[in-house]
Amino acid sequence: MARALPDLPITPVLPEISDALRRHGRVVLQAPPGAGKTTLVPLHLLAMGGIAGRILMLEPRRVAARTAAERMAAHFGEKAGETVGYRMRGATRISAATRIEVVTEGVLTRMIQNDAELPGIGCIIFDEFHERALQADLGLALALEIRAALRPDLKLVVMSATLDAAPVAALMDDAPVITSAGRAFDVATIWADMPWSKRHRRIEDAVAETVIRAAAETTGGMLVFLPGAGEIRRVAGKLAGKIPDADIRPLYGALPFRDQMAALAPAPPGRRALVLATAIAETSLTIPEVRVVVDAGLARRARFDPRAAMARLVTERASKAEVTQRQGRAGRVADGWCYRLWTRGEEGGMAPFPPVEIEDDDLMGLALELAIWGAGDAAEMPFLTPPPAPTLMRARAMLAAFGALDARGGITAHGRALAAVPAHPRLAQMILRGRAADMAETGVVLAAILSGRDPVSPGDVDIARRIAAVRGTGKEPRLMEIRADIKRLGGGRDTGDLSPGAVLSLAYPDRIARRRTGTAPRYHLSGGKGAVLPNDDPLAGAEWLVVADLDGDTREARVRMAAPLRLDEIRTLHGAAIERADICAWDARAGRVVAERQERLGALILDRRADPAPDALALAAAMLDGVRALGLGALPWDKPARRLCDRVEWLRARGNAAWPAMDDTALLEAAADWLLPSLSGMRRREDLAGIDLRAALETRIGWDRLREMDRLMPAKFIAPTGTGVAIDYAGDMPKISIRLQEMMGLARHPTVGSGGMPLLIELLSPAQRPIQTTADLPGFWASSYAEVRKEMRGRYPRHHWPENPAEAAATRRAKRRGE
Repeated sequence: MARALPDLPITPVLPEISDALRRHGRVVLQAPPGAGKTTLVPLHLLAMGGIAGRILMLEPRRVAARTAAERMAAHFGEKAGETVGYRMRGATRISAATRIEVVTEGVLTRMIQNDAELPGIGCIIFDEFHERALQADLGLALALEIRAALRPDLKLVVMSATLDAAPVAALMDDAPVITSAGRAFDVATIWADMPWSKRHRRIEDAVAETVIRAAAETTGGMLVFLPGAGEIRRVAGKLAGKIPDADIRPLYGALPFRDQMAALAPAPPGRRALVLATAIAETSLTIPEVRVVVDAGLARRARFDPRAAMARLVTERASKAEVTQRQGRAGRVADGWCYRLWTRGEEGGMAPFPPVEIEDDDLMGLALELAIWGAGDAAEMPFLTPPPAPTLMRARAMLAAFGALDARGGITAHGRALAAVPAHPRLAQMILRGRAADMAETGVVLAAILSGRDPVSPGDVDIARRIAAVRGTGKEPRLMEIRADIKRLGGGRDTGDLSPGAVLSLAYPDRIARRRTGTAPRYHLSGGKGAVLPNDDPLAGAEWLVVADLDGDTREARVRMAAPLRLDEIRTLHGAAIERADICAWDARAGRVVAERQERLGALILDRRADPAPDALALAAAMLDGVRALGLGALPWDKPARRLCDRVEWLRARGNAAWPAMDDTALLEAAADWLLPSLSGMRRREDLAGIDLRAALETRIGWDRLREMDRLMPAKFIAPTGTGVAIDYAGDMPKISIRLQEMMGLARHPTVGSGGMPLLIELLSPAQRPIQTTADLPGFWASSYAEVRKEMRGRYPRHHWPENPAEAAATRRAKRRGE
């Protein structure tokens, strides 16, 4: 028999919610933590009627889904599975009488994909939507499309404590927004007296000290927020025996389910619960008698690198929304206290909301679901935050490599089979392909191990230890959970002879690794990244590995879980992906072109042999790569080649922009056009000395322009003696250097080009040393020459120093003896 609904902060707005659904069919509810929305909204909608079918409520976590269902079932004096039930991975409690069904988010996606009309479902409630779980975003997008195209009667409720409601309401076609009152009880906030920037203690020490202080100053249950299981274990160790009346209870996602439920049980009389929890306790869970929250202010998040197909865990400051959620846990049963391990002033620097999962997660599952839905373009779907195109593109590329998508990106029969397996697409691929290779048992065992908590101690890399533990007789809860997952995934028997590593490679073809040369166990992955093993690890000598888990370091990731495999297994299982190619490439270390016939799997070279007769064009192209790597300075530059470039650049600087640029940057960019033919037959850096560089540069300029350049800017000046002197165009004025005696008899200053540009003349002594530089030779003869003559006659008496050089004959020789 149903009792009257309890009076909670959400109670006054319940009629508004049902009225909005009756009028509009959709509503967004904002309600602070502790308002009672998770329990009362579904019960109220059921009691008011008007919902044609079951009420489906999505919860982001299994423990939250189960406790919410059991709490609502207690309202009817029933156990879960009657009027109120739940459905999640590995556990279902529903019946024909069930009217409210609490599910984890992936369950809704499967229900929609199995039958898009959702027969028998009248209302979907998205609880704790502020967490922005990827499956919640996908579920809402699919539900909105269903409502628009198939089920206009389907009612939708989005509930959140800290979400910015306006964008969600706009996405839901301007749904009404209803805001509930605050929590039932006040929560006093106690901030730390020292900012993070000045702390030098480990976070565990600071938390333990604060918990001991809070226990002395307060009463009631305590909830402590820490970033991860490691910190929880260390804080528990520091608190052991320090608070005599407290029962210390860990609570985190990898904990066995029954241990998670035990953490939520009421404390015995005369005792107080002290729950050390991760973010799992931020929302939906009701922990009895909690009146005190201690918040370390940290969050641990998975950051996915799509280029490496790896996720790495990072610990960072929590957002304002998260710490608000945490604080609210203290005000559910009475006035409470929240101890924050940061100063009040530091809150201004916190991000308003946590990162959105769809922007920072592996999107293979999402890409598979979109393909089944027939959404070729994710941008056309009603996502609150569209998935990043590059990450989605790489996810689709991997699915295509698995055979899950066809050439157009559409779903294949194999892709539908992958989606039907309750596991990540990589693990589903391993299960299905493992069965095809007669390795069904190993495929399922590996998938169960990788889906759950690691069954062996951290630091042990070899996955064989984990398989042995699962197949052994141990009764530890984590082993029992893995065995339950094996049954859920279908089990099977092995009749083939592949190694576990070979089966694992079916899930991670981009993480097949080969040991690099050298003494350290460093590996190169087929996906292109690097990885490293501890020097003393038993697998450190293996030439081939497949890596199931890495720490996500962007430079060289540390291997956390792997298995050895053989080259013949790689060829057997991944033969279709192995490329055979003739390679000509510049080897910078050796300073030469390497010509090989290679077999490659992604970035890995499986086999290489010298190519005795490489393609001539490929050889030249590789040599050109060498020039680009070495720089133009590796070419045999001489004065004629440099002067040729200077002449062209001098013309370009004076308005002749149509002429080809001859600076180093332009020459490198266009090297394939002018240099490539000269590299024919070359393999080594030393061979570059044989290039006729001036001839190669002339091909860039072209024959017609060379003739035009000789007219505009000649390469040489012909002196009165007939001597050809190279003109230097590197400066602002064209310049020559010549002995003074060879310019005698010139009464007019020499010029070049059609515009009559004066030459800058550097006059040299008989010993080829500069005497005078002039752009006015007649003026020099008439003025400064007399002083030069006076000085030079004494120094070089056997050379001609006439009194009137403008009328004297130019000469290249000295006086004969006796002249």
